[in-house]
Amino acid sequence: MTARPTIARIWRGRVERRRADEYEVYLNEVGITPLIEKAMGVQSLREDRDNESEFITISYWESVEAMSRFTGGDPTRIHHLPRDKEFLIELPERVQILNIRTAHGNTAGDVI
Repeated sequence: MTARPTIARIWRGRVERRRADEYEVYLNEVGITPLIEKAMGVQSLREDRDNESEFITISYWESVEAMSRFTGGDPTRIHHLPRDKEFLIELPERVQILNIRTAHGNTAGDVI
């Protein structure tokens, strides 16, 4: 039986709308690609507004311990990317870690 994720880790960041495309490329190369190699599943979302764009990354994990191995310690601690100060309107102070209670359909590839 294939292991299923029990934890979703959610990160949010906002950038000026005029730099959203540039940040998206950077985020995918430097942030998402390494995450894909470690997490059970990853979703990257973007909402464009008039003056800003919000990026949300949801990663799915087998356990809090698995997240800890990836982050090198406390999985709730933010690990800013090297250029986040340049792009983000404000540096996020936290991530959300949620227990997955119910999942149906193809919400994160084949992992849920």
